[in-house]
Amino acid sequence: MKKNICLLACMLLFAAGCGKQQNEEDFLYQDVTEDMEDLIVVGVSQVGSESDWRLANTRSYQETFTEENGYYLIFEDGQQKQENQVKALRNFILQEVDYIILDPVVETGWDAVLQEAKDAGIPVILSDRSVQVEDDSLYACWIGSDFTIEGVNAGLWLKDYLEKEGRTEETINIVTLQGTYDSTAQIGRTQGFECILNTQKNWKMLEKMSGEFTQAKAKEVMEYFLKMYPEIHVVICENDNMAFGAMDAMKEAGRSYGKNGDIILISFDATQAALEAVEKGEINVDFECNPNLGPIVDKAIKKLEQGQEIEKIQYVEETYFD
Repeated sequence: MKKNICLLACMLLFAAGCGKQQNEEDFLYQDVTEDMEDLIVVGVSQVGSESDWRLANTRSYQETFTEENGYYLIFEDGQQKQENQVKALRNFILQEVDYIILDPVVETGWDAVLQEAKDAGIPVILSDRSVQVEDDSLYACWIGSDFTIEGVNAGLWLKDYLEKEGRTEETINIVTLQGTYDSTAQIGRTQGFECILNTQKNWKMLEKMSGEFTQAKAKEVMEYFLKMYPEIHVVICENDNMAFGAMDAMKEAGRSYGKNGDIILISFDATQAALEAVEKGEINVDFECNPNLGPIVDKAIKKLEQGQEIEKIQYVEETYFD
């Protein structure tokens, strides 16, 4: 099932330019043909590098799909643009990779290019985020977090917390810093939290706005929230980098937050820096989103290599920290 690595390497080097000719020749005729001819060629199309979680997720792929583990990895950063990812997938198809791993920036608009991959006989594994397509045979499986359950759990945690604080009759004003619109994490976390929000008569969602999963944009949005709404009791941040941006804005505005503050801060991802903030009491609770998907995708590929069936939907185990 392995593709022609030598041909693939030639294409990659041609695309990169003609510099360092001697090193390229050594790579083509020595490393490739002798040491790499039996490797599984994997093309990874990553969303971008917008957050600490995303960087950890990328490291998981890079540490998993190594020559030592039997892989040849081609990695493409989509830079938060779907058109870049579509182009990357078409390049993977042209290069005749064995497998494509796609972490789509948004859920819609993938039917055509996934059909092209299917026609070329290249299995596509969706990782982290999912897609909306008419024919789910266009991808082999999806591996990632149950974002809706994450949102539900955040709502249940807040309900329990407010009950312990004796605030069940108090009007609770909430704002939400959402992720990139139409991304799986944004859709799931928003809908999941709203499942609980809609059962609580005293909870009021003042406004929701995208912080684009980035610290800078989240700071800008939180500054707007603080100006528009003098009384905010809860801030929901759909990833840790946006929580950091919200914290920056609240600090500058002189607002207190976290365990001993006036504003309850809820976040998602549970990156190392955010867990340190939880420990300090700056973030009240953080819901884990496991970035280490590489080994799970590896297991799926190994099963496909052996002709075994794999589960269409595969959730990773997660918890929360408060």
